Amino acid sequence: MFEKVKKVMSAEEARERIPMTPDLLKIKKERDEQIEAIIDGRDKRKLIIMGPCSADNEDAVVDYVTRLARLAEEVKDKFLVMPRIYTGKPRTKGEGYKGMMHSPDPHSKNTDIEGGILHLRHMHIRAIRESGLTAADEMLYPDNLDYVLDILSYIAVGARSAENQQHRLVASGIDVPVGIKNPMNGSFPVTLNSIYAAQIPNEFKYGGYQVKTTGNKYAHAVLRGSVNVYGNNIPNYHYEDVVRFHAMYMQQGLANPAVIIDTNHSNSGKNPYEQIRIAKEIFGNMIYPDFNSMVKGLLIESYIKDGNQSVDGCEYGKSVTDACLGWEKSEALIKDLAAMI
Repeated sequence: MFEKVKKVMSAEEARERIPMTPDLLKIKKERDEQIEAIIDGRDKRKLIIMGPCSADNEDAVVDYVTRLARLAEEVKDKFLVMPRIYTGKPRTKGEGYKGMMHSPDPHSKNTDIEGGILHLRHMHIRAIRESGLTAADEMLYPDNLDYVLDILSYIAVGARSAENQQHRLVASGIDVPVGIKNPMNGSFPVTLNSIYAAQIPNEFKYGGYQVKTTGNKYAHAVLRGSVNVYGNNIPNYHYEDVVRFHAMYMQQGLANPAVIIDTNHSNSGKNPYEQIRIAKEIFGNMIYPDFNSMVKGLLIESYIKDGNQSVDGCEYGKSVTDACLGWEKSEALIKDLAAMI
C-alpha cells in the first residue's frame, strides 16, 4: 500500500529555483565535447572519474572538487579529470543512508525528497562554479534524471540497474556519455545487451509522455568486478578480461568500443587502498594497443580522508558509505599514473 506523503516539485520548478547560468552551461558544453572525444577515440587522453562513494556534505564535496581542479590542471595533457558527485546511494538490503536525493542531512532520520533535490542542485552548481569541473552522477532513479540532466557531463548506470529495462531505455535518450556497469554477477553478454539497448532508438513512456529517443552512441561499459554465488569478489580489470570483453564488444558491432575500469567495489574487494595497485597494473597494460584503445579511463573512489565512518560520524571529508582513498594518496596516484604514459 502506498501513502502519498507530499507532492514533489517538478524538474522545471527545480531548475527555475536553482538555475544553471549561461557561463556554466558553456563550461558544461565544452566538457561534454571533450568527454565524447575521449570515448570515441579522437582524444587520446584518459578519463579519470574520481570522488567520494556518496556526496554527503556540500562543503566537503566542494572542497574536494576544488582540490581536484588544481590537480586536473597539472595533468591536463594526459587526463581529463572529472569529479564523481553521486547523490543517490543504492542499498543492497534497501535500508540505510540512501544519499542526498533522499535527505540533505545524512544525520537526519527523516526523508526529504524535495529538500534533497534542491540541495543537490545547489551543490553540483556550486562545484562547477568554484572549480570549473562538471561532474558524474549515477542514474539510480530514471524518473529523477530531469532534475540533474542540465548539470551533468557523465551519467553512470549501476550494477544493480544494468539489467533494468527503464534504465536502458532512458540511457538511449541521454545526450552525454553513459557508463553502464557490468551486473553484479559479472555477465559480459548482459553488459553488452544493455549497451546495445542504450545505443539504439527507442520509444516508451517517460515523464508522463510517450517519447522517442535517438540512441546514445556514447553508451559504454564500466567493469567493476563481480560477486559469485558464494559472495566472493571476482575482479575483471586484468588484461585477459579486457581483451576478451573487447572481442565480444566487436562481435556485437557496437559504436565506440570503450571501457572505464572501476578500481574499487568487487575489483578491490572494497579495500580502497588496493585501488593504487590496481590502477597502476591497468596503466602498465596500456603498452598493449588493443588494451589501450579499449580502456578509456578509471573510476576511483576517493575523498579527503582515508577510509569511512558510520553515517552518524562527524569527521569532515570522510565517507559515510564505502571506504575511500584519502586525498594525499589520491593525488600521488594520479601523478604517478600521469608519469606512466
